[in-house]
Amino acid sequence: MPNKISFTKRKLETLPLPPLGKRTTYFDVKAPGLAVRITATGTKTFVVYRKVNGRPERIALGRFPAVTVEQARKMAAEVNAVIAKGGNPNDKRRTQRAEITLGDLYQEYLEHHIKARGKRIKNPESYFKLYLSQWQHRKLSALKRSDVRTLHNRLGREKGHTTANKTLVLLKAMYNKAIEWELFKGETPCDGIQKLPEKSRDRFLQADELPRFFQALAEEPNETARDFFLMCLLTGARRANVLAMRWEEINFERATWTIPTTKNGEAHTVPLMPEALTLLESRRYANGESDWVFPGTGASGHLVEPKKAWARILKRAGIQDLRIHDLRRSLGSWQAATGANLSIIGKTLAHKNVSTTAIYARLNLDPVRDSMQLATRAMLEAAGVLPKAEIAEISKKKLG
Repeated sequence: MPNKISFTKRKLETLPLPPLGKRTTYFDVKAPGLAVRITATGTKTFVVYRKVNGRPERIALGRFPAVTVEQARKMAAEVNAVIAKGGNPNDKRRTQRAEITLGDLYQEYLEHHIKARGKRIKNPESYFKLYLSQWQHRKLSALKRSDVRTLHNRLGREKGHTTANKTLVLLKAMYNKAIEWELFKGETPCDGIQKLPEKSRDRFLQADELPRFFQALAEEPNETARDFFLMCLLTGARRANVLAMRWEEINFERATWTIPTTKNGEAHTVPLMPEALTLLESRRYANGESDWVFPGTGASGHLVEPKKAWARILKRAGIQDLRIHDLRRSLGSWQAATGANLSIIGKTLAHKNVSTTAIYARLNLDPVRDSMQLATRAMLEAAGVLPKAEIAEISKKKLG
């Protein structure tokens, strides 16, 4: 016969302990199914024993005295109500136990979304390791909105709004994929959290900076890095695409570079100006057997992050607050300054905008080429560099 008593705080505190390796169970006379299990070490756990759909279930409620007798009876009543409606309180717990962790989800996201689509993996890896890895052992349902909001606000204060927002975007994208892949059900912990306002960056090379920039560029001893920066400026392409430029993507006869996949997920054809072709021809004969236009010594096979060379160039040029990405913005800004409309600039830079996509689709490369030529000539003239001949000289570390 089961041990039945009326649970009180004092009575539970004075119950005898079972022999070593054994457990004793006492049932409450007031709450149906409510029991307390006692181990030989004195641990006392409230549980509810009930049959659910003909099968015996034990639903753990919590440990005494952290959970009081009154709380245990209330929890038992809620469990009994769920069972009366045909539910099983343990189903949710079993689902949670079977859930993957945030770290597991990140690996799935990295392998089956980022790498499978040929996207850059550096940024997601950096943001996860720096800001989200603290939660890598948490089950997906264990991460709460309050956790994410606290992190988002802290990163905004300490690292800046852009970093905070990119971390939020990564986490939200991971959860959305988890739902799509049927690894998680329910609301994501990112729902309802708004991005922090970001200041739009509009930095580009000004007319008075161009002569100093080209002079410093010509003096850079790292030829691969030097040519890479120049190609970023002459094509307006994203840094990642220029870094991964392959010879098979270059058509010298048509003077084009076809990027297989850009940030917007589509291929993009870039007209190559005579200055860019001159630089490429110089590199083609010097590169030997490498598949990459800008080869590197790392695992990727190509140049990865020429930060030191960039810092040297800016220091020699006396230029402040200029990023490598600003070279891309420089071409677009000089296109605008030489009369190009927004559609032409958008086509040049492979921008994907809902309101102008239809216009971009109808454009051929001729007006884009003309505009890029005007912008390139304007930049080089402002720098005091003759448009075509001097590019070859820069590549040979000679200026003027």
